[in-house]
Amino acid sequence: MRFNELVQLLEKNGFTLLKEKGSIRYYAKAGVGRLIRIDYHGAKEVPAGTCYAILKAAGLKTGKPRD
Repeated sequence: MRFNELVQLLEKNGFTLLKEKGSIRYYAKAGVGRLIRIDYHGAKEVPAGTCYAILKAAGLKTGKPRD
């Protein structure tokens, strides 16, 4: 998954960009008690572990990552 796709997935699930400083973006959603931080790098691939951690923190994925 690319960073662009990850951001689209978050926005599709109700997250909005709260603040941005350089390449670091913070997304928030009502009902989620924490900010979701993404070190945005556009069309580059998100490392598998990073993607899993972001989706898990956002409440969009459960279980263990597969290779």
